[in-house]
Amino acid sequence: PERIEAFDISNIQGKLSVGSLVVFEEGQPKKKNYRRFRVKRVKGIDDYAMLQEVTERRYKRLLSEGKRLPDLVLVDGGKGQLSEVKKILDSLNLELPIISIAKKEEEIFKTGVHQPIILPSNSEALFLLQRIRDEAHRFAVTYHRRIRSKELRNSKLDLIPGIGAKRKRLLLEHFKSIEEIKNASKVDIRKIPGFGDKIAEKIKTVMGVRR
Repeated sequence: PERIEAFDISNIQGKLSVGSLVVFEEGQPKKKNYRRFRVKRVKGIDDYAMLQEVTERRYKRLLSEGKRLPDLVLVDGGKGQLSEVKKILDSLNLELPIISIAKKEEEIFKTGVHQPIILPSNSEALFLLQRIRDEAHRFAVTYHRRIRSKELRNSKLDLIPGIGAKRKRLLLEHFKSIEEIKNASKVDIRKIPGFGDKIAEKIKTVMGVRR
């Protein structure tokens, strides 16, 4: 296929969920065509639904703008991810070839084929699919980290005396989101190394929920 589009999802326990789209043409990345998505409709941990949302938004837009469709859609994952994307394309009356590639055994799944496809480890086709899959993953993770950093920079944590960049990072690594920090008890906060009673009390006072 000349043009391949690949998707991946990145989140932490359903928080700050994002999707990525990378485009390869004739085996080379077309970075100007890459796209990032903030997941809007899905709440909680549901990677399948997130993947559906992202692919639906992508192809609805291409159809509405009359832009070129890919020759192949590549999804990171197994049969489940493949099936969910197929449902979206069917709902849009799109007959695009879709495959998924699972990391563990590098098995390739294709719609209409019941058994996984196993390519030789030295296959150039496998190498290209792995490269595209990994690029979609890299792009998603990079965007997710940027969103997390932005949330930290723009949070109420900046108003708390004694909370610098290091402690903000430790808080988000432990609780995953500002909302979870807000809902945490002082006992929960004290479980983080270096966070004592005084810091926990300051956090609860500023964040506005006392527990």
